[in-house]
Amino acid sequence: MPKKDNSTFNQKVILRKRALLRLGILRPIVMETHGGEGRIWETCYAHLHRGVVFEKDSDRADLLARQRPTWAVYEADSELALADGVGAHVTVDLLDVDPYGSSWETIEAFFISERPFAPKMVVAVNDGLRESLEMAQGWKTKSLQPVIDRHGNNLYPIYLEVCRELMEIHTAKAAYQVESFAGYYCGIRGKMCHFLAVLCR
Repeated sequence: MPKKDNSTFNQKVILRKRALLRLGILRPIVMETHGGEGRIWETCYAHLHRGVVFEKDSDRADLLARQRPTWAVYEADSELALADGVGAHVTVDLLDVDPYGSSWETIEAFFISERPFAPKMVVAVNDGLRESLEMAQGWKTKSLQPVIDRHGNNLYPIYLEVCRELMEIHTAKAAYQVESFAGYYCGIRGKMCHFLAVLCR
């Protein structure tokens, strides 16, 4: 398993607080696809009574369940669970995606699933796929196939542009349009990517 770059925690927090502001909802429903040790929840979402979180590590899932007893907590692989519609008992306003590497499999699983979708929602993402693109390995990555033909294999310098395109492709499956998109490179040698997308139906 690749080592997670935790040097960007403060930037993650700022991005998620900005996401909450963009929603402008008093009590939004948040879905965290990778709950980890719950630090983002403690800093950004602890005031919210309802939400959904996934974590496939058993000990961490148990921690998250004790941390937030009013949330739905699933010990599961979020990609598989989302594709099966897990968490569809609520309408998600803010999708928080923070995997170890590529975010696209998780994002796609959410938007192709059978669930209610809000008229407006925000997606906040921490993505680690750019690291593998430094060596021009995009052609090996299934999640990048929709953009390889258009941009070629050297996606490293234009990865944020690629991220917007992929968001448009995946969210269109749930009848969303990307109203706004902003992101930046961060982490060790800029190999991580954070971005925020506001979606409207």
